[in-house]
Amino acid sequence: MNTAAGTDLRLLKDHPFDLLLELERRSKAAVAGSTDDDVNVDEWVGIGFRLGDEKFIVARDEIREILMAPEVMTRVPGTKSWVCGLANVRGHLLPVVDLKAFLGAGTRGSHREIRVLVMNNDELPAGLIVDEVFGFRRFLDREFSPQSPQTVIRCERYLDGVYQRVEEGWPVFSMDRLLRSEEFQRAEE
Repeated sequence: MNTAAGTDLRLLKDHPFDLLLELERRSKAAVAGSTDDDVNVDEWVGIGFRLGDEKFIVARDEIREILMAPEVMTRVPGTKSWVCGLANVRGHLLPVVDLKAFLGAGTRGSHREIRVLVMNNDELPAGLIVDEVFGFRRFLDREFSPQSPQTVIRCERYLDGVYQRVEEGWPVFSMDRLLRSEEFQRAEE
């Protein structure tokens, strides 16, 4: 049974699957603050994180997993100061980078919110230390602007636009751009 916009839910009582679809459609509309007619739009899902006082978002498929900061990291001689070292994560060595230090915005603190975003890349697996992770954030396609905003942490060259909702902007941090940058690839002193 196909449902049209504005369907009375009572008409769907004998069609539980269609009822769930209609409830999902209405929930998305309510969250997005949209009208009942414009909810059949695609959404983009990312992972929100904080560096310093700024919020960013990264595409969900660019992150393999999120970890607590490793207690032990082995420093690698001859690397730049933003390379924290190697961590043993379930028997695999993972290079760990302080993203804020890499961007020239200071070093990580020692608070409990610090997390490691493990990049989803087989050629250059690495973990990026960020100040906090907010979890999944969902945006409608119409909330995207390709114009990257200026940031306090000077990282515009790694941004891929911004998702703007009401007065809150979420710059899109591109792990692909970061990995392709010569500066990131040259971690030796």
